[in-house]
Amino acid sequence: MFSKEESKRLKQDFWTSFGKSFPRKWTLYDTKVKGLIFKFQFNLKTAEVSIEVDHNNLEIRMDVWEKLISLKSIIINDYLPNAIFDDSFVVNQNKEISKIYIVKENVSIHNKNSWQETMVFFNTQMNLIESFFEDYKDIIS
Repeated sequence: MFSKEESKRLKQDFWTSFGKSFPRKWTLYDTKVKGLIFKFQFNLKTAEVSIEVDHNNLEIRMDVWEKLISLKSIIINDYLPNAIFDDSFVVNQNKEISKIYIVKENVSIHNKNSWQETMVFFNTQMNLIESFFEDYKDIIS
């Protein structure tokens, strides 16, 4: 069991190490599409890379989501074969978003032995997400 301070330090160490191992500017929040963001998440049991449609206006959220769904077969066949599509994913405080994500099981931010594997997963999957976005951003926008 780790204290809050130890856990916080491990998280900082991981993200610092990831940035040094794969030094580049990721798109993440800079998609230029309202409500569309890309995310890395790493916790005690899994790592995840996602495309999230998170907009307070349901109409805008659904519009972007429908565009992504229209490209679902391309996403799965050409970029992310293990992608999970969820049109109503609940996040903190019962907020609902739409999300396409890829999960890596059996890794932990508290286990340094799983860090390299997770970093490679993050780099590979986010590169695929960004490639997809570059190829299809005109349709999604």
